[in-house]
Amino acid sequence: MAKADIQLRGRSYSIACAPGQESRIEALSKQLDTRVKQIEGAVGDIGEERLLLITALALLDELDTAKRTGPGTAFSEARAAEALVKAASRITSLAERMETGK
Repeated sequence: MAKADIQLRGRSYSIACAPGQESRIEALSKQLDTRVKQIEGAVGDIGEERLLLITALALLDELDTAKRTGPGTAFSEARAAEALVKAASRITSLAERMETGK
């Protein structure tokens, strides 16, 4: 398994990923970091867990809207579901690491 080195809110993390996906994960993490900062600017200092929860919900809301307004083909829904599962796994892993301080 490969690893992608990412940063979120100034903290560095090493995330396991499929070989060849490192640059994609790193690019996605930059987008996530930008999003977290935007939401933090809007809601203020509400704590790490709540901030990540709100960010995750905002992203899921956008995904849901895109699914409902997009072409709606089975293929695109399957890809969206796959991306959602992967994102949820990464968010869970990140939250666990933040709780343990690693």
